[in-house]
Amino acid sequence: MRQSTIMPGFNQTLGFTLFYLALVVLIPLSTLFVMSFKLSLASYLDTITNARVLASFRVSFGTALIAAAIASAFGFVIAWVLVRYPFPGKKLLDALIDLPFALPTAVAGIVMATIFQPSGFIGTVLQDALGVQVAYRPLGIVVALIFISIPFVVRTVEPVLEEFDASMEEAASSLGATRWQVFGKIILPNIFPSVLTGFALAFARGVGEYGSVIFIAGNLPYVSEIIPLLIITKLEQYEIEAATAIALTMLMISFVLLLAINLLNRWMRQRSGQL
Repeated sequence: MRQSTIMPGFNQTLGFTLFYLALVVLIPLSTLFVMSFKLSLASYLDTITNARVLASFRVSFGTALIAAAIASAFGFVIAWVLVRYPFPGKKLLDALIDLPFALPTAVAGIVMATIFQPSGFIGTVLQDALGVQVAYRPLGIVVALIFISIPFVVRTVEPVLEEFDASMEEAASSLGATRWQVFGKIILPNIFPSVLTGFALAFARGVGEYGSVIFIAGNLPYVSEIIPLLIITKLEQYEIEAATAIALTMLMISFVLLLAINLLNRWMRQRSGQL
């Protein structure tokens, strides 16, 4: 006997969901796979093993991973401060967190390229005092990706911290646990899955980011050229097959990495009893 669901409209909403996924996600991705069939295996391997392409993969995925890790750390601190401490201007700071969502990424890229270039006021200080050049280097890409990815971490961790039961902290403190012990053994295990989710979102955004990166990166082949720019370059040169091969490889690598992160996140939730 078929058991009816409590909420009405299941068939309609499921049909709409599948239609939306097919129209927006599955059809474009399947088109990419179909176009890749025009390439022979030798041509595909020759394209993706090109030294310039491999260097771009290292830049894109390396900077995205570094930026996501840094954004996760700083995003957690920001979320902690916003949830745990009252202070003047808190609502203003909370609103500024979402600024990268509203600000056009190209504008952010131009601003960061202006201030971090060797002649910019921050770039000059870093160059003269530390001998560090940010703009037109992979470091500049990391800075840009941190800027656009921190909100993902903050908005993922913030609700978990708000719902965290403070009585567990009080119980641990009453039993003689120090603040660091309370944080390391009670708070961190419960919020780490959300931090990992924020990391995955930040990484996914960073891998495909284009607008905020191209201005500060300098786009130097073998140094600071990212995969999205290389794909566009191939398309402008009417090398459709090469662009398809690079895009398909980027898609597969991103899928594997995100799948691994999500599996780790699920394992952490099961271990902490959240599933």
